[in-house]
Amino acid sequence: MSTSPAIVAFQGEHGAFSEEAIHQHFGSEFDTLPCHAFADIFAAVEAGRAMYGAVPVENSIAGSINKAYDLLLEHDLRIWGEILLRVRHNLLAAPGTSLEDITAVRSHPQALAQCEHTLNRHGWQAIPWYDTAGSAKELAAQPATGVAVIASRLAAQKYKLDILAPGIEDLDFNYTRFFVIGQGDPPHAQPAKTSLIFALPHSPGSLVACLDAFASRGINLTKLESRPRRNRPWHYVFYLDFEGHWQDAPCREALVDLLSRAAFVKLLGSYPAAPIPTDHETAQAELLQI
Repeated sequence: MSTSPAIVAFQGEHGAFSEEAIHQHFGSEFDTLPCHAFADIFAAVEAGRAMYGAVPVENSIAGSINKAYDLLLEHDLRIWGEILLRVRHNLLAAPGTSLEDITAVRSHPQALAQCEHTLNRHGWQAIPWYDTAGSAKELAAQPATGVAVIASRLAAQKYKLDILAPGIEDLDFNYTRFFVIGQGDPPHAQPAKTSLIFALPHSPGSLVACLDAFASRGINLTKLESRPRRNRPWHYVFYLDFEGHWQDAPCREALVDLLSRAAFVKLLGSYPAAPIPTDHETAQAELLQI
């Protein structure tokens, strides 16, 4: 099947934060393909129904998204880029609804948890829903008295809901990191970041020896996390990110060294590194005091 040159797959309904991330990264030249589950994103790219997929891999508050990392291990797609999306939770309601009318709020459990202080301050009942954008879509289709949802600004636009209160999240430095996945390798770009997976031989000092392949060459690691190895109980794989491109001489040497010390190594990709946000707004300036 031929690859569609202008489609990016994502998990969720139209208006999801993943779709916001796609717009931030690609602009308006790419269409989007909503998928039911993370695995469907990988399947869509592999089958050529989408050129790329946008997969959330970690949140600055909630941590890593384990299912995404498991799929990166299972599939042979490569990382083409990363996106850091500032997550802004908005309180949405059907047109004509006022803030004083609200008694219950629907959204994904994680979104409800990230807005817990606002919900508790107003005494609003939190109702878990399968998806942030999905809660907006269903409220637009079937308006309910006294009900609001927590979703993105994009969801408000798509489903013609009013934003009663923007930025109601408890912590203002709330970012989700996405990987852009695709087939083959992206062009060599700088500054670059590289992601890989490795497993260790079952021997003392094996992790230190593997990490020394990078430390001895002055290569900065930006992430290291272990996950259970699903086909070998009580064994683990390690997900590692480092600054640099695998084709750079020090990085290439480190990978050769790692291959000699690890039980196995899988390169997930070298890709353009997203700039780290440093000048974010304070909560007082960003959030509406309601």
